[in-house]
This record gives sequence, structure tokens and C-alpha cells, in this order.
Amino acid sequence: MTTTATNVQKLTFATMTTMVVGSMVGAGVFSLPRRFAQETGILGALIAWSIAGAGMLMLAFVFQTLAVRKPDLDAGVYAYAKAGFGEYLGFFSAFGYWASACVGNVTYWVLIMSTLGAVAPAFGEGDTVLSMALSTVGIWVFFYLVQRGVKDAAVINRVVTIAKVVPILVFVLLALFALDPAVFADNLRGGGDMGSLFDQVKGTMLVTVFVFLGVEGASVYSRHAQRREDVGRATVLGFLAVFAVFASVTIVSYGIMPAAEIAQLRQPSMGGVLEAAVGDWGKALVSIGLVVSVLGAYLAWTLMAAEVLYVAAKDDDMPRFLARITPADVPIAALLLTTLLTQVVLIVTYFSEDAFNFALDLTSALSLIPFALAAGYAVKIAQGRTRDLLVGGLALVYTIFLLFAAGPKFLLVSFIIYAPATLLFVKARREQGRRLFSGRELVILAVSVIGAVAGVVALATGWISI
Repeated sequence: MTTTATNVQKLTFATMTTMVVGSMVGAGVFSLPRRFAQETGILGALIAWSIAGAGMLMLAFVFQTLAVRKPDLDAGVYAYAKAGFGEYLGFFSAFGYWASACVGNVTYWVLIMSTLGAVAPAFGEGDTVLSMALSTVGIWVFFYLVQRGVKDAAVINRVVTIAKVVPILVFVLLALFALDPAVFADNLRGGGDMGSLFDQVKGTMLVTVFVFLGVEGASVYSRHAQRREDVGRATVLGFLAVFAVFASVTIVSYGIMPAAEIAQLRQPSMGGVLEAAVGDWGKALVSIGLVVSVLGAYLAWTLMAAEVLYVAAKDDDMPRFLARITPADVPIAALLLTTLLTQVVLIVTYFSEDAFNFALDLTSALSLIPFALAAGYAVKIAQGRTRDLLVGGLALVYTIFLLFAAGPKFLLVSFIIYAPATLLFVKARREQGRRLFSGRELVILAVSVIGAVAGVVALATGWISI
């Protein structure tokens, strides 16, 4: 039975904006120098950020437009897919978005443990047994914190967001002060043979998706907004602020060290760059900022992941047990399932060759289908509105390009995650006494199962690896 909340809390515009910023500013920003230096130089980075910035701005406008035009749809990413393309694709959107959040949460713990590993080798690069044990403790501590109440967690996120942005801004300013024009010029095209400029830009696309995940944060949490129009405003304002910071972190790093050296830095590579610029204390500053930033982002993503499952269950697209909430307005069953999947993925990364990058890229790939469906819905309801059609069309083209850039590896692994999720859809349909699949839904099921089988075969034969 679904419990009705007795103490529903509403979020202000400022709190929703910091939730957007807090969702995006997490592990990704601290990994940007190395990830970009491995793929491209300054020229490619500028093009990549221009494409990512324009594409994600279009997505931000999509969420802003849909929040205003469809105020009755909560948990935006999932609800828009369902409204536009039916219950089964809506279900996949909800599950994919939720799974991407859980996988993304693992990157936070891996990066924290890698940071500790620079001081205590037993933590390695976040991939040792000790790292997994400590991360597990952290996962369940946050479960306890969030289940105490949504408003308390959201307010904490607002404070943490302010605290974590400061070290990042300090990094940009210090790097600008220490920037060597000669080094910057030498890094124009990067180090070594990186292939064509197109390949360089394509190689950076998944990391730009990862760092911008959270742009939809206010939309996902829209049922708690004091005013509906604040959802769109918070989305765009939060995105613009974070975009300026992310692009700055990447570009100024090229003025401190040769790209080839940046590419070899230990993650969080931002710490290594600042250490080269100002000494050991710079690395310590970044390490402290990282811990605060990552914990704040983990909190925001745990909230959003649970919210998506809850709203889907409330709309009968997920099993009813996920619609249970506490008197403090916490979707407790959805929160527990979120924590459990995060725990499982953490264990899987122990067997990965590169735990951080694997989790980062998989997070991005899982989120692309929900984003594409939301953009497609915006196009579908444009109805002669030229601006809405242009914005939605550009956002859709951008997400399709990202699917191409992701390549077959992460798409196949995504299918392995998506296909078994259908069991939850089947359970929800049975609870309602409805037919399990329509003819169109059977086609979608077949595609997902074939993709999952291909993914398993590819892993088993070594064609792809994690």
C-alpha cells in the first residue's frame, strides 16, 4: 500500500538551482584535465566544449519548455518519454535514468578512494578491497541520511554546493596566474598521434555528457517546487554557471603542463595540475574540494534516482512497492533499491580494468536514451512553434551524435542492463491485471533482448571488456 506523506516540503528557486549545480559538479570536473589531454589538445577541447555546451543548452531549454508547457508531468525525464512514446519506452527511460544515476554514484566513491590512495597506497586507485569496504560504509551512511527527510538532505546539498564550488574557482584563478604561454601554445594540438580532429572531439563526448548529467535535476524534482516556473529557470541558470566552470578548468590546465604529462596524471588529475602550478598545497586543496564536492553530488543523485523510481511506481509503470513513502516524504523503497544497485555496481567495478573510466562512460551511455526521448517529445509537441521545434530538433540531433560517439561497447553493455529490467515492467502490468505487451512493445522487447544477448556474447568472446 502507498503511504501518503503528511509533511510535504517545497523547494525554493535558490535551492533548486543549487540542486542542479550540485548534481553536475561532482566527480567529473576533477577528472577533466586528464580525460581531455588523453584525447585532444586545446583546439579539439574548444570545439568539444562548443558542441557540448550548445547541445546541453538545447537540452536545458527542452526541460525549461516542457516544465512550462506540461506542468502536470513530474520527474521530467521519465514522464516526457512516457507521454511522447508510450508506457514501455517511458519505463525504459525511467529505469535507464535511474541506473545511470546509480552507476554514476559509484564513480564518486572510486574517486574519493583514489584521492586517499595518493596518501595511503592501500586504497590504490579506488579499486582495492579496502576501498570497496570503506565505500560500502559510505553508501549506507548516506542511505541513513537521506531517509531522514527530503528537505533536510536538499538543504544540506545547498550548503555543500556553495562549499565545493569555491576550491574549483580557486583552481581556475591560480592556474590562470601560473599559466605559461609557451606551454599553452605547444598544447594547441595535444601530444602524440591523436588522429583526426574529428576523432579527437568524438573521444571527449562521453566525458562531457557525464559532467553535465544533472542539468535535468530541477525537472526530475519538480513535484517539490514552490513555483513551477522555477524549474526551467533553475535548469538554465545552473547549466550556464557550470558550463563556464567546466570549460575553464579544462582549458587553463593546458597552460600548466604538456598534454602528454597531463594524460599520465593520477585521478583526480586536477590535483596534479595544481600541484605542478603552485606546489603540494595545491594538490591538498583540490583533494579537500573533491571530497566535499563528490559527497554533495552523491547526495543530490541519490535523491533524484529514488524520486524517478517513486514517480514511475506512482504512475503504475513500476511495481507498487516502489511507491511507498515515509511521513517525511521519502520514497523509502526506491531509496533502498537505489542503494542496493549502487552497492552491486561498486562490486562489479572491482573487476574492471579501469574502474573510474568504465563507470563514467557507462553512466553517460545509460543516460542517452532518456535524453533522446525527452528531446523527441519536445519536437513532437512543438505544433508550429518554431523556437520549440528548433530547440528540440537540435537537442535530438545532439543526443543521436552522442550515441554514435559512445560506440558499440557501452551501448551493448547498456542493453545488458536494460533488458532484465523488463521483469519490473512485467510485475507492474500483472499487478494491474493488464496485458503484458502490446505488439509495438514486443518489438521494443525483442530489440532490447537481442542487444543484451549480443552484449553478453561480446563480453564472453573478449570483443569488448569492462
